[in-house]
Amino acid sequence: MEILGAPKVGLAGSLAAATILTNILDEGRWLRAGFNSLMLPVLEDHTLAARSESGNFSIKDLLIYSAVCGTGLDTVPLPGDISAEKIEALLVDLAALSLRLNKPLTARLMPIPGKKSGEKTNFDFEFFKNGSTMDFPTEGLGGLMRKADWIQISKR
Repeated sequence: MEILGAPKVGLAGSLAAATILTNILDEGRWLRAGFNSLMLPVLEDHTLAARSESGNFSIKDLLIYSAVCGTGLDTVPLPGDISAEKIEALLVDLAALSLRLNKPLTARLMPIPGKKSGEKTNFDFEFFKNGSTMDFPTEGLGGLMRKADWIQISKR
């Protein structure tokens, strides 16, 4: 994304870069199985992990990119003390995006024990890069979304 011209992932131009990359991948002629498009796994990519520390790249950005990419929230480091209510609100937003766009979106959310929002992870695992835990600003769901057993969301 940055090679295409986005100054840093999370800054203006990132969504356009994600869209261009997704479009290129969609036009490829190869056997496809499972997810086949741009994926943004925060802890499995050196640049994304580094950008998670900058403060310019957030879970909200990842949700926006999910609208044009091949998957949802992938290996996202969260504070270890994140509440179930915050995770629920995040998953409701992801589900709404998935239903509205009629596309599968996944969530591999990773609360990191002992870490607060913005603290750096300390994995000693060759397949993970260290970045900062990313908080999702919410106070939890309320109103109809809290009380309803079912909310219909139609595809676009």
